[in-house]
Amino acid sequence: MTKKKVIIDCDPGIDDSLAIMLMLKSEEIEVRAITIVCGNSPVEMGFSNAKKVLKFMNRLDVPIYIGQSQPLKKKYVNALDTHGEDGLGESFLPEVEGYKQEMDAVSFLKKTLKEEKCSVIALGPMTNLARLINEDSDAFLAIEEIVSMGGCFKSHGNCSPVAEYNYWCDPDAAELVYKTAFDNNKLIHMVGLDVTRKVVLTPTILEYMIRLNPEVGDFIKKITKFYFDFHWEWEHIIGCVINDPLAVAYFLDREICSGFSSFVQIETLGISEGQSVVDSMNFYRKEANAVVLNEVDVKKFWTMFIGRLTGTEPDAAIEHDIQG
Repeated sequence: MTKKKVIIDCDPGIDDSLAIMLMLKSEEIEVRAITIVCGNSPVEMGFSNAKKVLKFMNRLDVPIYIGQSQPLKKKYVNALDTHGEDGLGESFLPEVEGYKQEMDAVSFLKKTLKEEKCSVIALGPMTNLARLINEDSDAFLAIEEIVSMGGCFKSHGNCSPVAEYNYWCDPDAAELVYKTAFDNNKLIHMVGLDVTRKVVLTPTILEYMIRLNPEVGDFIKKITKFYFDFHWEWEHIIGCVINDPLAVAYFLDREICSGFSSFVQIETLGISEGQSVVDSMNFYRKEANAVVLNEVDVKKFWTMFIGRLTGTEPDAAIEHDIQG
């Protein structure tokens, strides 16, 4: 089997960490590298958290490259209120020393994308990709496929009434990436809040994972407790929405999410800063630059997530809880 090569561009982050775990447990792909961008956590903290996840997964062979520490124009606002003081649910796991690459993330992308056939799963703000466009647009255009966890269509936002955090954190970067995709007939697969809000890690699912695989389950419990508390305080959800693993699952199996092709533009100013404006009715008569996902097979997602991370397929005992 020929494995697809993938670069994970992320800002770990609790749900980024879960997404990395899912990717590393998927034999049909090769994780070529992890690139870090400022977002949920500052880049150095994100780098530290990625190392912690790789160590737990016994995969410190995967290189990590540190990317942009500030958005293109906007003042950086992290999401540590959501992800905890350490960006990893205040689990305060031991630091993993060393492992720093000489090359930065954008330099790595410029070099690698021209030499190898790679896709990019963007789980954080698009600042690294925007810098890549500004410095070497040919390298950006060489990306085989871009899956972005970001944006929203009909769902409300998670950091403003209309904006999802990744696009709100650096709207100028997201706008440039979508514009460049439009100008060059590329499609961005937008895995936004319309589908990710339907994927909730509940206490029942978590306890079931602990029973199937205590080591993995306990690690997930440790890094998500803060996330559970945050979601209850702000949205009265019993559990936590795990956005990023769904983008990975969709990349692995296109039947997990479905949607439609559309022109999408990212707003950069004012009250709607960071909003992904989806022209679903084709008012602008422009060619599509995105596949907007708005339906998700919740059972199929949980079957993949639980099965791959625990090494055990879910059975009838959990059937009701993973229906969504």
